[in-house]
Amino acid sequence: METSRKFAAHTPTTAPAPAWERWLGDRARVRSARGLHRVESNRELLMDLASNDYLGLSGHPEVRAAAADAVHRYGAGAAASRVATGTLSVHRELEVALCRYTGRASALVYSSGYTANLGLLQGLGGPGSLFILDAHAHASLIDGARLSGAKVATAAHNDLADLERLLEANRDSATGAPRVAVVLESVYSVLGDAAPLAAAAELCARHQALLVIDEAHSLAATAQGSAVRAAGLADCSHVLATATLSKALGAQGGAVLLGGGQAGALREHLVNTSRTFLFDTALAPAAAGASLAALGLADAACLGRLAANASLIHETLAADPRLRPRIEQGAGAVHSVMMPDAPSAVRAAASLRARGIAVACFRPPSVPDGVSRLRITAHADHDPTDLLAALHTIARTILEEES
Repeated sequence: METSRKFAAHTPTTAPAPAWERWLGDRARVRSARGLHRVESNRELLMDLASNDYLGLSGHPEVRAAAADAVHRYGAGAAASRVATGTLSVHRELEVALCRYTGRASALVYSSGYTANLGLLQGLGGPGSLFILDAHAHASLIDGARLSGAKVATAAHNDLADLERLLEANRDSATGAPRVAVVLESVYSVLGDAAPLAAAAELCARHQALLVIDEAHSLAATAQGSAVRAAGLADCSHVLATATLSKALGAQGGAVLLGGGQAGALREHLVNTSRTFLFDTALAPAAAGASLAALGLADAACLGRLAANASLIHETLAADPRLRPRIEQGAGAVHSVMMPDAPSAVRAAASLRARGIAVACFRPPSVPDGVSRLRITAHADHDPTDLLAALHTIARTILEEES
């Protein structure tokens, strides 16, 4: 009885401590003042020009059937990490298919594109490593570099001269890192512009550096299905790529893709050192099966429809002289429209949603250059006539919200 009274006297309250409560309130007020308050969103019953389902495969009957079949064969989850009984034959099949699709020699599948980036950079990092990141690198690359224990430097966006300056500075420094990796994206997520992959790979080769390329927005969404392959880099040992399975392939998961004679050694190194591979439950069977089926559907004809709709977006919006200077033509599916400020971007996105059209709204700190934008994403499965009508509505709505 005495013990019961003792614990009852110390029963914790459900309210947060005053310091935490004040901090949460302060953070909410700052977000509101800066126009940065975000809410969960869905795209059901809307014309989808916001999601990353570039090829429209997430709901494809064959992709759904493959996901269901994988669940029936393997269960709802992998039940363990890849090194602790979690590796399933569908994971191996998916890795082989990814190599065949991209022309790479070896692949390693992760539970997401985010964990693939974290796991690769952590596996390469530590004392003696230097990562040079493009200024517009995705948050997952920034987080991976910071958590890796490596030194981190930032190069100006798509600026090969600045990249070479940093490589030279490291080489000439008495305390320079002996192992260097340059980290960039094939197609950047907000502006939609492409990196100069071939030139960056040549520069890295001259400086004996690795080149890490995030293909999140180019796998199954650009020419030849892979920007690395299109740049002629698929067989290069010093070029390492990551990709997500949640965008053009419409499923979920991530992968590291390796080429050349060192591919096997690098894969084995990651299996033994990459913490998001070692300590994370393996990719769910349904996602692996769906991704495998989607790869088979992401053919030249499908990529051609995506490219045609992407061109239609740019041509239609740029036809208005008031919008033309603000349209940034993407190298892949993503195009963006610069907005005067965050509030006008939020208003325009809300007005379009009310009119049945979903576009993405990006504002600081999500945009690397601080310029608020509406991001408009092409999809291969959109009927051009319906897309054209939506684009006219988008142009009209943007101008109305700014008047």
